[in-house]
Amino acid sequence: MAAWANSDFLVRYQRQIVLPQIGLDGQSRLKQGRALIVGLGGLGSWVAELLVRAGVGFLRLVDDDVVELANIHRQALYGEAEAADHRPKVLAAAARLAAINSSVAVAVEPVAERVDRFNLNRLAGDVDLIIDGTDNFETRFLLNDYAVKHGKPWIFAGAVGTEAQTLTIVPGRTPCLRCVLESPPSNCGTDSCGEVGVLGPAVAAVAAIQAGEAIKLLSGHGDAANPYLLRFDLWRNQVQRLNFRVIDEGKTSCICCGRRQFDFLEPCSALQFLIPQRRSEQQ
Repeated sequence: MAAWANSDFLVRYQRQIVLPQIGLDGQSRLKQGRALIVGLGGLGSWVAELLVRAGVGFLRLVDDDVVELANIHRQALYGEAEAADHRPKVLAAAARLAAINSSVAVAVEPVAERVDRFNLNRLAGDVDLIIDGTDNFETRFLLNDYAVKHGKPWIFAGAVGTEAQTLTIVPGRTPCLRCVLESPPSNCGTDSCGEVGVLGPAVAAVAAIQAGEAIKLLSGHGDAANPYLLRFDLWRNQVQRLNFRVIDEGKTSCICCGRRQFDFLEPCSALQFLIPQRRSEQQ
């Protein structure tokens, strides 16, 4: 048994270790796992808390926003004090996560930046997994291009109104975001949470699914990851599981993972001019 797997470690994660899907080997892999969470709003804050509680060894939290009172109904880790101080989300989140799990086996790195094509490799190059907690499709398409180009798994999600959706993307094995959406949707920027609202439990529910997928991947069970786009409406009790394509011997017609055209990583991509600069979703 590894030296770090002491009695406190075994007690803390006992209910997870006894799961046959994880076991001590899976828990050890989680301890070694490294994840980047882009965006610490509704999605990212819930995912960060769940992964720290699960014992993932390293989380890099990236967000350039501050806490506001209107965030609290759907964003974990923040309270009225943080909103009153307009505290940077990454700092508020890191402090709360340290209080949840102070183990030396868990490290949290807050980065108060907005992800773009210039800093993405620095932020994502040394992690095993990228998790989408963003509020706009510009960043999501950028993450998709980077992940596919570098063969790095990432987990897409979004929520608005009472609906949410998520897709786990494992390059070479599953559809990527551009298999689902070749370009940003025509209503990008019109259906924002500020305009149509968002149900907090819908955000928490899809974030829990993201965290579950992350645990599968980081514990060495990527074969159990969901290969479908999962969409649900928590108010109408509707669930859809959509299969967009099957990779045949690594070949697909997708502009990104098939033809390996990474438009959103390029400085003069024509597609980027099609993306509104305002936020499309604000979980």
